[in-house]
Amino acid sequence: MATLRTAPRLLSSSFRCLRPSTARSYATVEPISKLGEAMSATQPPVSEKHTSTINDPSKGENPRTKTFHVYRWSPERPSEKPKMQSYTLDLNKTGPMMLDALIRIKNEVDPTLTFRRSCREGICGSCAMNIDGVNTLACLCRIPTNTQHESRVYPLPHTYIVKDLVPDLTQFYKQYKSIKPYLQRETKSEDGREIRQSPADRKKLDGLYECILCACCSTSCPSYWWNSEQYLGPAVLLQSYRWLVDSRDEHKAERKAALDNNMSLYRCHTILNCSRTCPKGLNPGKAIAEIKKAMAFA
Repeated sequence: MATLRTAPRLLSSSFRCLRPSTARSYATVEPISKLGEAMSATQPPVSEKHTSTINDPSKGENPRTKTFHVYRWSPERPSEKPKMQSYTLDLNKTGPMMLDALIRIKNEVDPTLTFRRSCREGICGSCAMNIDGVNTLACLCRIPTNTQHESRVYPLPHTYIVKDLVPDLTQFYKQYKSIKPYLQRETKSEDGREIRQSPADRKKLDGLYECILCACCSTSCPSYWWNSEQYLGPAVLLQSYRWLVDSRDEHKAERKAALDNNMSLYRCHTILNCSRTCPKGLNPGKAIAEIKKAMAFA
């Protein structure tokens, strides 16, 4: 695999989190008076003030020109610092969403820009990134129509970067696999057909099964930033609760036992960045609280 670089560390609007590039240690969080450029593990990206601006090659009449600053780093040039590359687009020729702007930059302005995308409908979770300080899906994030506002696009915070806006989610999916996200039961249905649920039991899954594993919530969580090797994080814990609350599953005791340690579950300190940033409007913080309650009264 190509060399990986850590993504910017952003905490919504008022904090910057730095982690040493040497052996892993306690992270430090320090307030800043204004949001500056996000930091990589070793150095900040070169500001857009020190890079050239690539302009829209096909502006129309009476253009509404908007500037986008996009995080760039390539494993093909590992010795070069990451940078914020500036692009200008005519909003009259660009779709309404941030993903439309990124696709137009790649198709018409700079084909070297790299990012993930697939469904464009907020279903696949591929285009998760940090836009103007908020973890969200580019396909669901509208472009601010104020042309004086310059938008900034970063990869998901506190992830290793494959290239540009593409984060490495290997650890995230390993953790998801570890919770065994599938129905486990030995008892077969009496008639050999599907395993039925009452409407009330089915309703308990609402707000859980809709998770698309975009990782926006987990990468917004300071506890996950500092303990991502052992703490499962909001997204995986929400998925874990989805199976714990499923009336058809018969391995609830084993699932709870796997969480009964100091790190997997209890590193959550109810900061609730996860619930604020979820682009699907879900509430991972509540799911984690329900798991803790189930563990306490088991």
